Amino acid sequence: METSIDKRPALTAPWGSLKHLPVNLFGAVMGLAGLSLAWRVASTVFGAGTMIADAAGMTAIVVFIALALGYGAKWAKYPSAVKDEFTHPIAGNFFGTITIGILLLSTVVATYSTLLQEIVWAIGTILTIALSFISLTRLLKGNMDVAHATPSLLISGVATLDIAVAGGTLPMAWAHEVNLFAASAGAVVAIVFFTMIFSRLVHQAPLASGMMPSMMILIAPFEVGFLAYVNVVHRIDAFAALLFYVGLFFFAILATRIFRRSIAFATAWWAISFPMAALSNAALKYAAARQTIVLEYLAGALLAIVTIAIVVLFVRTLRILVNGKLLGG
Repeated sequence: METSIDKRPALTAPWGSLKHLPVNLFGAVMGLAGLSLAWRVASTVFGAGTMIADAAGMTAIVVFIALALGYGAKWAKYPSAVKDEFTHPIAGNFFGTITIGILLLSTVVATYSTLLQEIVWAIGTILTIALSFISLTRLLKGNMDVAHATPSLLISGVATLDIAVAGGTLPMAWAHEVNLFAASAGAVVAIVFFTMIFSRLVHQAPLASGMMPSMMILIAPFEVGFLAYVNVVHRIDAFAALLFYVGLFFFAILATRIFRRSIAFATAWWAISFPMAALSNAALKYAAARQTIVLEYLAGALLAIVTIAIVVLFVRTLRILVNGKLLGG
């Protein structure tokens, strides 16, 4: 015979369960770190202070620690949920946001300690190469569903490019060779993946509404490629300019498709943050090299846009965390 105790509903935490913590939320670390780097460059281009750069960088560190602890607890308590996410043909791509986040944080901590920068970069480099190896090995097994060729696939494609982005200024002699290896591998993989994804977007059904923000990742190979290339060759030449302008052109096209009220907010929106931050960084560095007023205005406008976008994303994420929707399942 059932008792009244048996009929009582199970108690749940007011904020939900860590089981539902999405790995794509690590994209917030990438966006915040990228924003910090952009404002750091702006301090030299426009003479702006470093207060915003420092604030964004510290926020990126705090967010990474919080997410790492949270996702580590999820892994310990719900290992099957993490395994399902890692092996998922689309969600699994977002594990690259963890390793890229570590790489970008190495540039953030450089302000405080060169030794810490080198350690964090080395850790991020090893993890990024390992994850890219796993991702490519998985794809080469064949029989990939064309519907799974989504923009998130590019995360593993541009991941090794970020090794050169974060490590281009490191003084170790061996770091230059690692950067060359990473940039070359990342460039080829990014080109192949971009072609696959673009073909799928043209010839197959449109992406679901919830996946539309991830389309901004399509500009990443060009803008991250610009930053990696400039760090490797230590100059901004015509090829670098071509990469920058192609990314800018795609940004103008994609912005009209992504920024619509009909697309509900979710953590997937963080996918826009780092590509836009990379575009802003590239624009600032290109403007500094060319020293023309039009490019300076463009760089300033892009910096303002990405700053507003990330602030909005941060506030709205905190809101859904507090009201239980983020971890509610």
